[in-house]
Amino acid sequence: RTHTHTHTHTHTHAQTREDYDDKQVVTEIMARCFIPTSITTTSWESFHFIGHEIRITEAMDCYGAVVWPSALVLCYFLETNAKQYNMVDKNVIEIGAGTGLVSIVASLLGAHVTATDLPELLGNLQYNISRNTKMKSKHLPQVKELSWGVALDTNFPRSSNNFDYILAADVVYAHPFLEELLITFDHLCKETTIILWAMKFRLEKENKFIDRFKELFDLEEISSFPSLNIKLYKAVKKNRRSV
Repeated sequence: RTHTHTHTHTHTHAQTREDYDDKQVVTEIMARCFIPTSITTTSWESFHFIGHEIRITEAMDCYGAVVWPSALVLCYFLETNAKQYNMVDKNVIEIGAGTGLVSIVASLLGAHVTATDLPELLGNLQYNISRNTKMKSKHLPQVKELSWGVALDTNFPRSSNNFDYILAADVVYAHPFLEELLITFDHLCKETTIILWAMKFRLEKENKFIDRFKELFDLEEISSFPSLNIKLYKAVKKNRRSV
């Protein structure tokens, strides 16, 4: 005898539709990633964006050297919203670039990219970026060290910060540097800078950070992927030109 499970909670049509859309898009995003079947000494994955195969080497010994789903969500967003968020010839900086996937996609979309992260990640980051953008990108990306809140005036003087976009994927996880992250966002932002930020919600900390962030920035949720627990935000500095 077969049991048919009747769901006690009834879904509204809109919600079902949203869930369906979410599942569809998430499936499509995850399909961009190919993990090789043969195990080699270096672990790498291959991703498909902007008509290119992007090969990423992951350094397993480092937390920041793995491609997180938030990065895939951000790449997919940049690719599918290239008209609205046109990257061509724009100045773009990625903080916490990790393996470099997001920076590579922005570069392939035509941006002047500066990919930044902690010093121990820069070797792998530079390798991935060079290998995937050489002869393919309009502008050769730069790789720079950026430890949040450290030597910002020296390495990124406000006078020469001219970023159209700041990209960030999953930069908030259980670390103690949230205040420094905030200072960094603030330091890199001009009045016209747009932050595009994909984030996986894991902890209470995230919500606290969002509250602090909202004191300085106008934050807008532009996309949500409930099945991945990821949200995509757009942010700009508060009271731009309100004086």
